[in-house]
Order: sequence, then C-alpha cells, then structure tokens
Amino acid sequence: AETGTLGAYAYCFAKRKLQGLGRALGWIPLMGSLGIAIGYAVILGWILRSLWGSVTGVLLTSDPGQYFAMATGEYGSVLWHVLVIGFTAAVLLFGVSGGIEKVSKVLMPLFFVLFMFLAVWVFFLPNSIEGYKFLFIPQWEKLLRVDTWIMAMGQAFFSLSITGSGMIVYGAYLDKKEDIPNASLRTACYDTVAAMLSALAIMPAVFSFGIGADRGPSLIFLTLPTVFQQMPLGQFFAVFFFVAVFFAGITSLINMLEAVSESWQKNFNLPRKLAVIIAS
Repeated sequence: AETGTLGAYAYCFAKRKLQGLGRALGWIPLMGSLGIAIGYAVILGWILRSLWGSVTGVLLTSDPGQYFAMATGEYGSVLWHVLVIGFTAAVLLFGVSGGIEKVSKVLMPLFFVLFMFLAVWVFFLPNSIEGYKFLFIPQWEKLLRVDTWIMAMGQAFFSLSITGSGMIVYGAYLDKKEDIPNASLRTACYDTVAAMLSALAIMPAVFSFGIGADRGPSLIFLTLPTVFQQMPLGQFFAVFFFVAVFFAGITSLINMLEAVSESWQKNFNLPRKLAVIIAS
C-alpha cells in the first residue's frame, strides 16, 4: 500500500499474475480522487471567502444569497480557489500536516459543540417544525425509486471514502495492531452523528427562513450566515464556524492530493515536489 493506489491494486492481483489489470483498475479510484479534489477545492474556496467575509464583517451585513452569488459568478472564486490549492500544495511539500492535524484535533470537537448549540438555537425559530417534519417523517414511496438508493449509496461512499485512494495510502501507515473493523465502525458512527447534527442545525433554519431545501451544497452558505446574522455574538460564531469547516475540508483535500501524488511518485519514479505540483 505504500506504493500508492496503483501499486496496491497491482499487488492484490499479483497472485493471479494479473498485475497489469490490477494497475489499470487502480487508476479508477485514483482519478476519482483527483476529480473529487477538483470540486472539493472549489467549495473550499467558497468557504475561505466566507471566512474572510466573516472576519471583515461583510458576510454579516450582506444578503447571504447575493454574497454567495458573487462567489459563484464569473471569476468570483478563482482567487480563493488558487489560494486553497497553493495552501494544500505547501502543506504537502513542506510537511506541516502534523501541525494542521494538531489544530484539527482541537477544532473538530469544538465544531461538534458549536453544531449542538446551533441545533438548539434554531429549534426556537418560527416555523422550524417544518424542518423536523422534512427530516423525520418518512415518505415510504420514495424507497421504490432507484435514484433514492443511488443517492444514498453515493453519499455513503463519498462520506466514508469507501474505495477511496486516501484510505489505501493512509492505511499503509497504520499500526499493525490496529483493529480495523472496530475503527471502521467508529468512523461510520461518528460520521452519522456529524451528519445528523448538521441536518438538525441547517434544515429547521431552511424552512424558517423560506430557503429551498433542494439547494444542495449552497445551503451552508445561505442558511447559516442568516442564522449568524440574528444571533448574539454572530460574527464570533461565524468566524469560528468557517475556520473549523476550512480545516475539516483542507485535511480531506490533503488526503486526496496525497493519494494521487504518492501514487505517481512511487510508480513513475517522480521527485516528490514534481508529483505534488502536477497533482495540484
């Protein structure tokens, strides 16, 4: 696994003397990781822009819809996208990921606390009950639709990084005594708790403020800034929120680009710096 995704897949097929097939199949999750990283970096650029808007106070005094539209408009996110890619490449090149990991270990538990606080706060918003109905009243007929299962599986695979190249690369450095089934179960449980907390903090507010529930990823940039505008110490909470989201996202982006650059580095004998630069 220390040879990256391509080497790991080739090794798995070696007993049947099908290393070439294994290496070819290894390109699928590897390029999948690169493709996800491209979209991830764009969203992180939006987050970084929202963080800057929170620090300056512009986000708290502007219409969140217009502020977000400026970020997603023509060339609106290019600078922030470049900053995110540059920051990620610097982490991979200069090995400061240990410091980011230490910061994340502090921020992520506080992130959970913030979401619990937000979930309680939005409970008292007018018409928030419609959000809870949307979340918890099942529509059984939707289970008969194929796209429901496809979207659920896609979310699970993406959220848990199933078949993801990062799991292969990071797994190579696990302690040999690590209980993988137990760690996998804990990961799935924590992921589900995080998803539920996010839903409880966002969806009731969506219905309270009359924002469309089908807006997808943009909900975080439309709903929560509106919540922060109405909260005491809203700017403080907004800054903390976007800092935490940025660090959570940047660690995932590092994972994806590390998987790609390490695979290319080990399998094509590229220098580390060149592999990182090409991937970035």
